[in-house]
Amino acid sequence: MLRTLGAPERRRRDRKGRDLTEGAEPEPVPITRASLIRAEPFGSGEDASAWLDSLRADADLAAAELEHAAGLLNHVLHSHRVAAADPYARDVSPDAALVVRIGYGAGEQAADGRFERAWEPPRERPRRARRSMEAPDERFALLLGGRERALACEELVLRARADLDAGRFREGALEARVALEALLAELGPGPSSDDRGTVGDAANAALRGELSPELRAGLDEAVGRMEAAIKRRRLGG
Repeated sequence: MLRTLGAPERRRRDRKGRDLTEGAEPEPVPITRASLIRAEPFGSGEDASAWLDSLRADADLAAAELEHAAGLLNHVLHSHRVAAADPYARDVSPDAALVVRIGYGAGEQAADGRFERAWEPPRERPRRARRSMEAPDERFALLLGGRERALACEELVLRARADLDAGRFREGALEARVALEALLAELGPGPSSDDRGTVGDAANAALRGELSPELRAGLDEAVGRMEAAIKRRRLGG
């Protein structure tokens, strides 16, 4: 269930635009609330309460629940992106949400984003960045100031990783083939050179249909080596 909250009233746009004064206030920003609801209900209120307690007691179990929900939401967004031919409809992650809640409630409650009982998982504190690729603010300043140039392979590898993490293995395979060629052209030969066969097989299979579990695993490892090669370059090694 998707619902927009706090949407400002739409105004008819003046062809000449609007003159703004120095004290003009920023426009209100609408918020989209996404509720991912299980199709199968719990057997009883006690079962639902025990499920929620199990998530609160196990951080890994809670993280898996959030990852599953984000995957479902990203499938919705991917479907919208394709149907609307909108390249700017992006995937989301729990870390980017204003708030995340896990809970249970009756049908009408859940449909309206409300709960009988809910839990708000704690936000993980960001790890202190180490100097290197792990100091993104420094590199961001270098890129903005024109003192360093972003490589094409960096963006392409990120796209391949996003597709794989979202379960879009066909797209990830095709993206990885281009990313690998860009990486080898920009960074030169390295451990990833040996992945041409694996990535090529995965991309060829993607053109015919779905990838086998073996090809998926090999592709994931190949993209991991590309990420490592880019990290070594950022570290100066």
